[in-house]
Amino acid sequence: MQDSQIIRTEYSEVMKKSYIDYAMSVIIARALPDVRDGLKPVQRRTLYDMHELGIRYDRPYRKCARIVGDTMGKYHPHGDSSIYEALVVMAQDFKKGMILVDGHGNFGSIEGDGAAAMRYTEARLAKLTQDVYLADLDKDIINFLPNFDETEKEPEVLPVRVPNLLVNGAEGIAVGMATSIPTHNLCEVIDAVKAYMKNDEISTKQLMRYIKGPDFPTGGIVVNKDDLLSIYESGTGKIKIRGKVEVEEMKGGKKRLVISEIPYTMIGAGIGKFLNDVCSLVESKKTSDIVDISNMSSKEGIRIVIELKRGADAENLTNMLYKKTRLEDTFGVNMLAVAGGRPETMGLKKIIEHHVDFQFELATRKYKTLLGKEQDKKEIQEGLIKACDVIDLIIEILRGSRSVKDAKACLTEGNTENIKFKSSISKKMAAMLRFTERQAQAILDMRLYKLIGLEIEALMKEHEETLKNISRYEDILNHYDSMADVIIADLDRIKKEYGRKRRTAVENAAEAVFEEKKLEEQEIVFLMDRFGYAKTVDTAVYERNKEAADSENKYILSCMNTGRLCVFTDTGRMHQIKMQDIPFGKFRDKGLPIDNVSNYDSAKEQIVYLCDSEQLRFAKLFFATKLGMIKKVEGTEFQVAKRTIAATKLSEDDAVAAVDVIADNMQIVLRSAEGYFLKFPASEVPEKKKGAVGVRGMKLRKRDRLAQAYLFEEGSEYKVVSGDNEIALGRLKTGKRDGSGTKPRG
Repeated sequence: MQDSQIIRTEYSEVMKKSYIDYAMSVIIARALPDVRDGLKPVQRRTLYDMHELGIRYDRPYRKCARIVGDTMGKYHPHGDSSIYEALVVMAQDFKKGMILVDGHGNFGSIEGDGAAAMRYTEARLAKLTQDVYLADLDKDIINFLPNFDETEKEPEVLPVRVPNLLVNGAEGIAVGMATSIPTHNLCEVIDAVKAYMKNDEISTKQLMRYIKGPDFPTGGIVVNKDDLLSIYESGTGKIKIRGKVEVEEMKGGKKRLVISEIPYTMIGAGIGKFLNDVCSLVESKKTSDIVDISNMSSKEGIRIVIELKRGADAENLTNMLYKKTRLEDTFGVNMLAVAGGRPETMGLKKIIEHHVDFQFELATRKYKTLLGKEQDKKEIQEGLIKACDVIDLIIEILRGSRSVKDAKACLTEGNTENIKFKSSISKKMAAMLRFTERQAQAILDMRLYKLIGLEIEALMKEHEETLKNISRYEDILNHYDSMADVIIADLDRIKKEYGRKRRTAVENAAEAVFEEKKLEEQEIVFLMDRFGYAKTVDTAVYERNKEAADSENKYILSCMNTGRLCVFTDTGRMHQIKMQDIPFGKFRDKGLPIDNVSNYDSAKEQIVYLCDSEQLRFAKLFFATKLGMIKKVEGTEFQVAKRTIAATKLSEDDAVAAVDVIADNMQIVLRSAEGYFLKFPASEVPEKKKGAVGVRGMKLRKRDRLAQAYLFEEGSEYKVVSGDNEIALGRLKTGKRDGSGTKPRG
């Protein structure tokens, strides 16, 4: 058995180091893009794998399952879902400024539909990707690293010729940090790169002459143009974007609003939520100008149509949509990427600077490789040209040699010992030969047809071309301006072939302001049945249907339509509901569950008391709990703006049994679950704050609980049923607070 050594260390230190290692792994190797190629590892590996599989833009599509499986097996052992999701996003033209993958099949939609399973979809590289992202991989321009099990080599970074980080943007959540970079227009980005290469002292403001702002694939309008400079200088900030709304005239003098472009942040479920929000504005009476809304979007583009009433103010309604829905939204910018092996938040100029440095590095390695190949060609060509001049001697050497080794030794070193010559002159000439190793091998490999005159002439021309290339490559490598010209020429070619017009408008727009129509104040009646369905009706409607309304509804309350409903529950909370949020309509309308318009949860809470918020302004509320605690609270304490507050403090295992309006001239009767009654004057109830527990109102027997509290004026007839008996509460003997109570016989 081998001796084992126990290392003692602080547990917290081990955990700290392990977590830091894990966090850095997520940041560098998974979640954040590299500033050089603008790609996350999963994107880079997927594109490289497609390149290796030969799934080029001019070849047939291949099943995505094959691509995902091969990528996972060779380069990215983190599960197939992450690879397929990355592949899908790179094929979605509504998410990327320039798509990198040409998808065939269902790759999802702008409205949030997911892509089909990978076994059904097919893909291949886009022409742009093949031409701009993966070109020259055979010219030793990037480093290759071992994969996770060291059986394959994968690129450290792809030789991307444009600032992909800006063109396609990026989104990613790491540990303790996140990146969010908007997409930009390819032509503008290329122009900015060229401007930086011509003057590296250029400011961010000057760069923004070329890059106007983000260019989202969904179009829309950036409305805070003046904020963009600080965002691009710091790398962080908020961009306000709006959808594009046009007013179309209809027959009969009616108008309709047509939304043809949406904010980038509305991609997916945001469109469905927008439609629901517009419906909610109509249902809650925020506007009565909308007649109909329909989503006519198709593959051709977004088209959401909102039909308006005759005479409706289209501009005011458009501003309302900007203010009340996600038709105007915020895109949070945090231009975080991996630079030099560490995460860094960069401004626009810094990103372009990193990109240009990377391009010069790529160009240097590329032209060094090309120069080396041309110099090798030159060496061989010079050898063949020289050989043509002494071809008779070379043939004599070959015929007189006993082996290839002897012939090569003669050609490279002038060694004539093992070769038979026809004359001593030939031997002397052969002894002077000094071909290089490569030249000698090329001579030995040369075919006889190469001695034809035209072939020799072609060789001479090829040699001249090689010398020109060497001169050109040396000039590029030795002079900054020459290399810059080559990079700029390549950028111009990319811009001409792949550039397209800007889709997002950039402007300074005024804050969306709309005039909300003031609700005409009127008295209404609130009705709620025992199932929690609530509605409000006109007072006259209630009076006409009073008998049916009283029998069918559990709660009936007269109030103003501009007020608020206060709902007190057994959990000690008070929920507020705007009367405007409760549907107003016909008597036979079903209504809306009260849970839908408030924080009240019918599954966990029971309603103890309902009242109008205005009623509390000049009143005091009496509270009684299951454990017999009582108090009264000034009603103004419940005049708050919050939707939900704690109405009273409860001890453990306690709950609110009763809440009601109290006055000093009232009598109070507390009733326990076992049938004990205690009557005392309301003046004995102390006034407390809503955050207090209160005082004991009744001594309860073991396991007994307070069931109800009754408040009535002295002299009034108030009868309740207890068991088989009917109890007249006014005739009960008046006692003191904190008494045990009695069990009346009837």
